Amino acid sequence: MQYLVFRLYGAMASWGEAAVGGDRPSATHPGRSAVLGLLAAALGIKRTEQTKLNALYQSVQFAVKEYSAGVLVRDYHTAQVPSTDKKRVHRHRKSELAAPGYKLNTVLSSRDYRSDGVWVVAIWLNDSSTVTLSELAEALLKPRFTLYLGRKSCPLAAPLSPKVVEAETLQQALDGDFSPLLNSAEQDTSWLRYPKQSIYYWQGAVDLMQVPAAVIQSRQLWDEPGDRLKWQFSARIEHQLTVNRER
Repeated sequence: MQYLVFRLYGAMASWGEAAVGGDRPSATHPGRSAVLGLLAAALGIKRTEQTKLNALYQSVQFAVKEYSAGVLVRDYHTAQVPSTDKKRVHRHRKSELAAPGYKLNTVLSSRDYRSDGVWVVAIWLNDSSTVTLSELAEALLKPRFTLYLGRKSCPLAAPLSPKVVEAETLQQALDGDFSPLLNSAEQDTSWLRYPKQSIYYWQGAVDLMQVPAAVIQSRQLWDEPGDRLKWQFSARIEHQLTVNRER
């Protein structure tokens, strides 16, 4: 089976989870909405193009191998925003702050980030896909819009190195030797803060990893994108496999 495999590394990343009040937590790995958002940005699909977004959502499945979740960093965040006015559209931050007659409101929040995390993502296509893996790989090499890791303040710190590979199992695709940053014995990888375990996350059938079901954990997440403009999400099932690493 063919997979598109690429890596994600940044000095800072933020993988949003369900937020209540002023707390903005981050998951330890990118979820489905984060990966689909990255692909959409690379393809040049705007947030208002819901038909194209839906076609992309229905085309791809994904899995993540977590080499390192990074170190948790928490930021006490303050921001000023104008009161809501449906008659005015702000194109940039300067426009928001300079709007005449607007009352600026102060928003306080606590935002979580992952520092020095490394993840490998594998993408495969559904039968009804409207895009090819080669097209996605080309888009990641030459993205139409700027790519970032969850937040605009979290740029990529290393190339994605996308590559279309063939593998018998999903785990083999995620373990493949495609990135010198992660697999070269000659490089000092201590700065990646490798844990003693590698963790795999995937959607779809439980047996995609071809390991005993007894060692797999499953949980329900609310990160299946719906209406992008309304920030609506639906539930999906994510499976998790933890493997002890030799090094």
